[in-house]
Amino acid sequence: MFLLVLPAPSCKSFLSRSIDNRATYLGRCNMKKDSGRVIVRPIAEDEIPKMIDVWKASGLPYKPRGRDSLRNLTAQRKDDPDLFLGAFVSGRMVGVALASDDGRRAWINRVAVIPQARRRGVALALIDRAEKIMKRRGRRLFCMQVEAQNQLSMRLLKRAGYRHEHEILYFTKREKKSY
Repeated sequence: MFLLVLPAPSCKSFLSRSIDNRATYLGRCNMKKDSGRVIVRPIAEDEIPKMIDVWKASGLPYKPRGRDSLRNLTAQRKDDPDLFLGAFVSGRMVGVALASDDGRRAWINRVAVIPQARRRGVALALIDRAEKIMKRRGRRLFCMQVEAQNQLSMRLLKRAGYRHEHEILYFTKREKKSY
């Protein structure tokens, strides 16, 4: 096992490789009631409902009859389980992020942190972990989408080194409104 020190603005974090060679981020954050170690790792299939609970608690829009159904999320996770990330404190899931790879760009989506764990470096640790996974895959362009009114997330992304691309507009074509 080896440790690599990583910078984080609100907490000390580091990387540990377990026996199965999966990387796990560990850190100590100043949680108000629980100042335990923060662990960022891929979530297990049976933890998907807890991921949904984090989305709900954080206020992230959730579409249970479409793209965010338990069935769809389980199938998506099976395609690339390392890209479903959870942040845990004392065994409790406090943050999540989903990453995806289109072969050219790395996408980091659905980043959410429960209110009690915000402003403690949890979201930055999730983003950093997703970026490191994608860098190992050869990706050098990282993308995130934020709703126009979400100023808190925009400030977070600027701190993480992202910039707003004013010249790009996002369009969608959805088979169903629930996607």
